[in-house]
Amino acid sequence: MTETLPAPATAAKETGPGGPVAGPDGLMRCPWGVSTADYLAYHDDEWGRPVRDTVGLFERLSLEAFQSGLSWLTILRKRDGFRRAFAGFDPVVVAEFGPDDEVRLLGDASIVRNRRKIEATIANARAILALDEPLENLVWSFQPDPAARPAPRAMADLTPTTAESIALAKALRKRGFVFVGPTTAYAMMQACGLVNDHLADCVARDPVP
Repeated sequence: MTETLPAPATAAKETGPGGPVAGPDGLMRCPWGVSTADYLAYHDDEWGRPVRDTVGLFERLSLEAFQSGLSWLTILRKRDGFRRAFAGFDPVVVAEFGPDDEVRLLGDASIVRNRRKIEATIANARAILALDEPLENLVWSFQPDPAARPAPRAMADLTPTTAESIALAKALRKRGFVFVGPTTAYAMMQACGLVNDHLADCVARDPVP
């Protein structure tokens, strides 16, 4: 499997490796977060916020895998379609998908119609059900010490993988997960708040409760 950069890094190709820039309201944000209205909403309201439930983590893991080789904007704009197609990412339901469902999904223009990624999503649902602990417990056990991670000042300070994402990917694959490498694992860690990769001067780094 060939992985691409994490979602914000793919957006950053258009905005450069620099520091925060002003959004439409004049507040400073990560540069990728102000390039489109879709990115702005995702950046402000979701990316980097803790996700600690099985369904939420399964969805993010699946979407990050579908993003591989594509723009994250494509995934965001198809997100409602993905949720409909994959039963709200309920792993109990998706684990029961069979050949007829695969045919249905391959014909569904509201999602990314990639056979390997569809098969991986179904396989990962089954892997979740086979775990001997909740998915959230497994994933969050790889959270790095926040105190040991200085806030990035610019997009150039971010890396596509970390020691923790390499270990998480290895642990998931050992338990039967597929289409998840260190880069996809790190993208999920960023999206689900295991790490805070909002830039130091970004308004969303320390949101008001």
